[in-house]
Amino acid sequence: MPDQTPRRIVVTGVGANPGLGLARSLLRLGHRVVAVDANPLAPGFFLGDVSPYVVPLAEDPDYPEAIVGLCRALAVDAIVAGIESDLSPLLGLRPRLEADGIRLWLPDDESVYDCIDKARFHQVLTEHGIPTPRTWDPEEFDRVPSGVELVVKPRGGHGAQGVHMVTSRRHARVLCELVPAAIVQERVYGTEFTADCLVDRDGQASVILRRRDLVKAGCVAVSTTFEDQAVRDLIVKTLQAVRAQGLCCVQGFITDNGVTITELNVRVAGGFALTEAAGADLVDQMVRGLFGQPVDHDQLTYRTGVFLTNYLETLRVGDVAELEVAAAPKGATA
Repeated sequence: MPDQTPRRIVVTGVGANPGLGLARSLLRLGHRVVAVDANPLAPGFFLGDVSPYVVPLAEDPDYPEAIVGLCRALAVDAIVAGIESDLSPLLGLRPRLEADGIRLWLPDDESVYDCIDKARFHQVLTEHGIPTPRTWDPEEFDRVPSGVELVVKPRGGHGAQGVHMVTSRRHARVLCELVPAAIVQERVYGTEFTADCLVDRDGQASVILRRRDLVKAGCVAVSTTFEDQAVRDLIVKTLQAVRAQGLCCVQGFITDNGVTITELNVRVAGGFALTEAAGADLVDQMVRGLFGQPVDHDQLTYRTGVFLTNYLETLRVGDVAELEVAAAPKGATA
């Protein structure tokens, strides 16, 4: 059953699919959602019943005080990040937020950085014997074999932003000059998947598998739930290797040579609505764990063969001058 206690929860990054979908699911469960984003036209601001607030970008020096001030002014119960860029400042704020009774459910700092830094993630997986694409820093370019298709991406990127597929080392070398803090990876082909995962405080993990049948600009457009024990086992091993906790998602490929893990995001996935449609009570169990209650893994089972089709949706058209989105207060008290 859904958690019966309404909570006031901040969801960050409601301009992208993960944060928007999370806000929508929390509203459906009866919680009060404070939606925050740096863009006053973020789609999540136009969901019914959210309290929308504009905050500075995560890298802005005013971001910490804006978040703390907003949480105090609204007597917020918890914060859930919907986008990777908010994770680093939230980690820095964790002592202040927890002192105010505001809950975060994130792994330890080192674990989070092992996931959001793609070079570190490759190193951790390699040390634990988990198959993952070969990865090189630009300074190691002479070690990149010829005749291999490559991916150039930001070391700390997200949402497929700045990702380039190339077929030659020459093109990859040029892109390394253009992509900030770039890394180079071997391109992998096969059946792409996402696993929606919830890891409780005792380390027990529930894993819901979804094929990424059609992907557009990094976002899943068509997806289907499935079951594969080899994939499941490798995902659990990956979660253990990075000491994951709380809500996260793992991506990878099923290839002719086995299973390869490509990334782990310390946030909800953009296509998690399929997981809930297939019967897994993902967000409500996350809220239970967030507030120190036991996660009921029996509520995280799911049906295979359930599909989801996504499309771009126009949420609102209107006059910018009539927008009613408040800026987050700074240094406010409850």
